[in-house]
Amino acid sequence: MSTVAENTAVSAASPKPLMARINWVKLAPWLYTIALFALWELLVIVLETPPTVLPAPSRVFQTVAQYWSPIWKNSLQTLYTTTLGFAIAVAAGLALGILVGWSKAIYAGLYPLMVGFNAIPKVALVPILVIWYGIGTIPAVLTAFLISFFPIVVNVATGLATIEPETEDVLRALGAKKLDILLKVGIPRSMPYFFGSLKVAITLAFVGSVVSETVASNYGLGNMMSSAQSQFNVPLVFAGLLALAVEGIAMYALMAWIERRMTGWAHRSSMSH
Repeated sequence: MSTVAENTAVSAASPKPLMARINWVKLAPWLYTIALFALWELLVIVLETPPTVLPAPSRVFQTVAQYWSPIWKNSLQTLYTTTLGFAIAVAAGLALGILVGWSKAIYAGLYPLMVGFNAIPKVALVPILVIWYGIGTIPAVLTAFLISFFPIVVNVATGLATIEPETEDVLRALGAKKLDILLKVGIPRSMPYFFGSLKVAITLAFVGSVVSETVASNYGLGNMMSSAQSQFNVPLVFAGLLALAVEGIAMYALMAWIERRMTGWAHRSSMSH
């Protein structure tokens, strides 16, 4: 009996196999990215695609190293305009979302106007912004703001407008006023909607910045890629796209981290692993 117990204790204390100890969930993004680049490289080699049509990833990385200084400077400019426009959209979207969700009359009046404005392609507004503010940073910031503003407003307003009627009835019966319901129930309830919308809004903000930089700016990744395209420097265009992807993923991950920190209580336990 003692021998059986000793063997059981030894087997329980023995380390797990290496494959069992690897966190495949955390490794999955890296493995899929490497697989994507490997498949891309293989297709370019097999199909003998010229770099002026589709450069191989190895050629793109070489271009990143070759043009590191302009890519870095333009990346910082795009990140600046995107972050500034996004910050304005967060502040304005949160305020307007609370206002729209506060009253059914305001919701019914403003919501169709916001939908109609959001349906306008933001690239069509860039020439107007250039007429008002000239070529430069301001049109890019405003375009990032305009394109990322709508998801924040809609999500905050939805969180406020969908409070259960039974909850409102109980709170009113206990003597709560409409402002009390908004501050103590409505706003906390809409926070998961708000922080969830930030992940969508930040990616849209990058789209707005790059569109404006392509049309009406002398700086930024959009302008750099437009200039590279005119010179048929396709590897540099893809290097700009790669820089944009890295910035977008980093900002999305930051928004997701903020969402988990601020609204972790609203998520299922199974989604937190």
